[in-house]
Amino acid sequence: MVGRSSVEDTHLASARRQKEGNGIPGLSVKSEPYTGLFFIYKNDSMMFWQTLKEKKIHGIAGGKDMVTERSFGTLPSGEEVKCFHLENASGAYAEVLSFGAVITKICVPDRQGNLIDVVLGYDTLEGYMKNGCFFGACIGRSGNRIEGGRFKLDGQEVILAQNEGNNNLHSGPDGFEKKLWTAKHIDQENNSVTFSRISPDGENGFPGEFDVSVTYEFTEKNAVRIVYTGVCDKTTVANMTNHSYFNLAGEGSGNVLDQYLTIHAQSYTPVREDSIPLGENVPVDGTPMDFRKEKQIGKDIEAEFEQLKFTGGFDHNYVTDGYTQAEIREIACARCEKTGIVMEVLSDCPCVQFYAGNFVEQEAGKNGHTYDKRDGFCLETQVEPNAVNVEEFHSPVLEKGERYYSETVYRFSVRD
Repeated sequence: MVGRSSVEDTHLASARRQKEGNGIPGLSVKSEPYTGLFFIYKNDSMMFWQTLKEKKIHGIAGGKDMVTERSFGTLPSGEEVKCFHLENASGAYAEVLSFGAVITKICVPDRQGNLIDVVLGYDTLEGYMKNGCFFGACIGRSGNRIEGGRFKLDGQEVILAQNEGNNNLHSGPDGFEKKLWTAKHIDQENNSVTFSRISPDGENGFPGEFDVSVTYEFTEKNAVRIVYTGVCDKTTVANMTNHSYFNLAGEGSGNVLDQYLTIHAQSYTPVREDSIPLGENVPVDGTPMDFRKEKQIGKDIEAEFEQLKFTGGFDHNYVTDGYTQAEIREIACARCEKTGIVMEVLSDCPCVQFYAGNFVEQEAGKNGHTYDKRDGFCLETQVEPNAVNVEEFHSPVLEKGERYYSETVYRFSVRD
């Protein structure tokens, strides 16, 4: 099990980067005790300075901020949507929108050093305003499905919006991914942006006013770190996730069937034909659902197995190994032989939904690309679907005044 200390601690890392010049060859840091100034030198020529009192570096080269923003369009309401660009010292970067707190790009190096955009998405705001596939979406308050769009809390029945037959999917037809968030805090030192919003009492039927934030950080280790926090003035349900579709050969490059996946899980959650769980977790052993040993996504996806027929391929919850509340550990790993790109998934959640993009069809995406079935895969960290209605599952209930916290990391590297 990988503990929280294995993920880059941003505060300690920041101090270390100051001392070591952010790991850039030829870059050194020197202090001037009499002037109280903090100098950075490269090849003995000063690049820029700031006071020791601030104790942080705005940018790496030439004093450039690592978090920048630009306009991404205007909503029908007249409100402007901003795109935030999070770039590290190597030039790798991620981009996120204030609309929907959506991830639009993750560009990381392949084995040749070329930057590859590994997430599906759109070029325009209009694409994300529709976004029936949930590309890059911040899902809330509750990811996945709730049977009948209803549940009981404190003896009272809660009735939700129904947007997939009689069920509630990803919180309803107008979830967090369709809301304009406020960029509450930009942290140049930690290369992050924090979005916040107030989800009003009764939004899509969920009880309580939920004061929620999501932070996106792009680290020097090419990791996208996502932290969800919140508090509600009534007992409610909180099970947030991100719905990015990954293609480690690059968005628009075709299907992901030859890419490799490992999921550290002994059991999965079987479902009915409408993708509502049967109410139990069962062993993966001896079934096509077994990803404990690395295998290609396409190896068993067409197997004569009832669960795969119900969902048109992999679209199931996995109960991951080593779960301890508030402890982050690796739960899955994917890789692409063509590019050499590896993606590790770390989370403090008990489960992850593996979705192989079975229902993407002729979707006009970025860079003139058209996305089709299985052109991307999702690893959505969560509790079990419909867990609020199944006592045996991990509970998504957030008590009144209790602090909600969840963390997931998508960390990229290269394998020769």
